[in-house]
Amino acid sequence: MSDAPTARVVLTTTDSADDAERLARLLVDAHLAACVQIAGPVRSVFRWEGAVSVEPEWQLWLKTDAARVDDLTARLVVEHGYDVPEVLVLPVVGGHGPYLGWVTEETERGDAPDR
Repeated sequence: MSDAPTARVVLTTTDSADDAERLARLLVDAHLAACVQIAGPVRSVFRWEGAVSVEPEWQLWLKTDAARVDDLTARLVVEHGYDVPEVLVLPVVGGHGPYLGWVTEETERGDAPDR
């Protein structure tokens, strides 16, 4: 593994715990994310279609490899219930080497079934 981590954290939100878990399982099963943590409800304040809204949402922290970000994003947008889902990709600047290696290993498998 090179000195620069290739791991990425992708953030998104959804409107229910059930949908958060559905998305998490789908993305982990497809090896697009090695791990997903769900936090919520969080309180989101945002402007949408000209009005300010305050809504409960569940936040997903998806751990993936840089090589899988585009595939993960595409799948997330298709499967998400929002018209314009939040998808933010954060670089990982460091971390525990074995964990970062595991993230890469888990997401290298593509859509292949578990071995």
